[in-house]
Amino acid sequence: MDDERVVLVDEGGRAIGTEAKATVHHAATPLHLAFSSYVVDTAGRVLLTRRALEKPTWPGVWTNSCCGHPLPGEPLADAVRRRLADELGIVVDAVQLVLPEFRYRAEMPTGVVENELCPVYRVFWTGDPTPNPAEVADLRWAAWEELRDLPDLSPWCLLQLDQLNGQPADWPLADPSLLPPAAQV
Repeated sequence: MDDERVVLVDEGGRAIGTEAKATVHHAATPLHLAFSSYVVDTAGRVLLTRRALEKPTWPGVWTNSCCGHPLPGEPLADAVRRRLADELGIVVDAVQLVLPEFRYRAEMPTGVVENELCPVYRVFWTGDPTPNPAEVADLRWAAWEELRDLPDLSPWCLLQLDQLNGQPADWPLADPSLLPPAAQV
């Protein structure tokens, strides 16, 4: 979607407007709503993806299964389902909130900044993904214990590793009332 818009938020997580996804990421990226998700299989492995080399932010970097932005008025769980289908050909029903208040800011060597309120979700799914090459350059299943030893993980994934304790199947579900107000649609 060339005209896709992201939800801008204030420090309290309240929606204050929208901006085109194509122009929102730069040296002074405003705080906006996003999500991260981890796809977990029956063996407890996590699906990692390597971002497409054409992506404007963190191209070629390994990261969690899928990230994205909800459309204005779109519930985050629906956005997770939409992006999993678009990026990986994965269709799921259950999307589980595990980190409702995750927030990060990271700067690329080029000066482009990510600045996101980024709740984190877990999805159970087993199969062979069909990655969209415009989004995903590569993928692999990895044991949770391996992640910290992998080089070149995205900054948000590294920060999430510090907050996601234990095996992925054991992560406690979070209270949706802790989501930023802009995400409580």
